Amino acid sequence: MRSERTYGAPRRPGRGPARPVAALAAVVACAALAAGCGIRSTSVPVDAGAAPSRMPCRTASAETTAPPPGTVPARVYLVCASQLVTVERTVEVDESRSEPLLIAQALLSELQRDPDADERRAGFSTDVPAALRVTAAHKGDPAGTLRLSEQPDDLTAEALAQVVCSYADSESLGSGGSVVLGGPGDYAPRGYLCTSETKSLSAEVPTLGALGL
Repeated sequence: MRSERTYGAPRRPGRGPARPVAALAAVVACAALAAGCGIRSTSVPVDAGAAPSRMPCRTASAETTAPPPGTVPARVYLVCASQLVTVERTVEVDESRSEPLLIAQALLSELQRDPDADERRAGFSTDVPAALRVTAAHKGDPAGTLRLSEQPDDLTAEALAQVVCSYADSESLGSGGSVVLGGPGDYAPRGYLCTSETKSLSAEVPTLGALGL
């Protein structure tokens, strides 16, 4: 009688080596997909546009020497790269000989003016509303008070910071890095400080509190 050998269950063909081959194919496919999509092993993020920090915040006209006849240079703060940066403008009022209110009005007009092409290319913008007006102090206000046509705290943080720092830097309007501003109503004016934090637009404009009438 012919002896029969007992074998285990028949092995399915191709089942064993298929797993490593499939894994290898998946790795190759992922590598090809990554290369096709332009993925690079770098820590530098994909550039989706000019980041604020890459703005030059400096205009070619900043090196201009003499202002046009009948004008004097003046500095105002505009927004650039998420902070306040000064730009040189020219106004028709002389700080050494003009009334403080005229200087305040001239600086406000410059803050409201749309940046020119050179300033826009450098990344500058302004948030000060075109309808904003500045007037003289009310009766009983502390000396040096300027009254705005809107409550200062109703302005955006950027707009208020622009006004405060532009006025505080003026020898005729500011005192110790601060300026006294009020609104159109009978609310007591407040002192506003222009600090490094104010210029970075990282927080609300610091105040000195309400000043009694």
